[in-house]
Amino acid sequence: MTRKPQGVILVSSVPIIGIAGIGTYIPETFMTPEEIADSTGIPQEVIELKFGVKRRLVPGPGETTSNLGIKAARKALENARIDPKDIDLLIWNGAQHKDYPCWLAGLKVADEIGAVNAWSFDMEAMCGSMMAGIDVAKSLMIARDDVNTVLLVSGYRNVDLMDLSEPSTSFMLDVGASGAAVVLKKGHNENVVLSSAFKGDGSFSELCVVPVGGTKKWPMTPEDTRNYHFSVQGDTAEFKKRLGETTMPNFYWVIRESLRKSGFSESDIDYLAILHFKRSAHFAVLEELGLKENQSTYLDYYGHLGQNDQILSIELGLMEGKIKDGDVVVMVGAGLGFVWAATTVKWGKN
Repeated sequence: MTRKPQGVILVSSVPIIGIAGIGTYIPETFMTPEEIADSTGIPQEVIELKFGVKRRLVPGPGETTSNLGIKAARKALENARIDPKDIDLLIWNGAQHKDYPCWLAGLKVADEIGAVNAWSFDMEAMCGSMMAGIDVAKSLMIARDDVNTVLLVSGYRNVDLMDLSEPSTSFMLDVGASGAAVVLKKGHNENVVLSSAFKGDGSFSELCVVPVGGTKKWPMTPEDTRNYHFSVQGDTAEFKKRLGETTMPNFYWVIRESLRKSGFSESDIDYLAILHFKRSAHFAVLEELGLKENQSTYLDYYGHLGQNDQILSIELGLMEGKIKDGDVVVMVGAGLGFVWAATTVKWGKN
């Protein structure tokens, strides 16, 4: 007679976690390529054609980081047809640049939308946060029997931390403001979340930062306010060279690993929900993966909206008929620091 080892719990099945609804919020205010050119000294045609930026979204009056997330959250709840009282957990996976320093945005969102039964915490993996948030939420839903509905909320306005006259961060001139939200439900057999993959490289951790305002440069001096924006520390050319050598292989690795763990390969991709970056990089990724232009959406009309890009891309893909039931959708992005992240979703009814 064989005895089961003490302390071991055998799980017969893993619950399905599906995306029940999504929502985004896009500010009405924006900068034109001509205005960006005036601020950067970069020719307008380079901004539009090389950087792939037709608008730079900026927040309007009262559109704080949490407010951007709240507006997206309400749309996601409406899309999912979910009562806020049914939310068990609200995860803020938006930007660290929030309404106040050292502050939990998720609790603010929960209160504003009426999620009175939800507990909350804030997390971030920079622009990889949507995939990280989905994976964390999925893990909690599988592990806990009291977490059945999770709302992921992201507000993003790191546009505040960009100085267009700073030459070292010209590659970030596409950064804008927006909100995005996702409703996940246990046992929801639609838009099923499969596996995610992540890769990090901490050697980049201090190479592109806001150099003041943190504990490494505290207290702030009046002069520090002029430096309260992202900048590359050290040799800008070397930073860009190293990033160029590293980022694309890691993009491909997380995409392929997420697919492999989900039981698919790159030939199975139907739609790639990828972050906004320069035009040549976008189309290089499609070529590497054997994808056609209509199997993704280039976000040149929106720019880079941090961890919200993937949800916006899916939303646009659905509106334009690029995504249909049964499609394999891969979400992919990367965040300063540096982290690369991908999540595979089997879209539609399964």
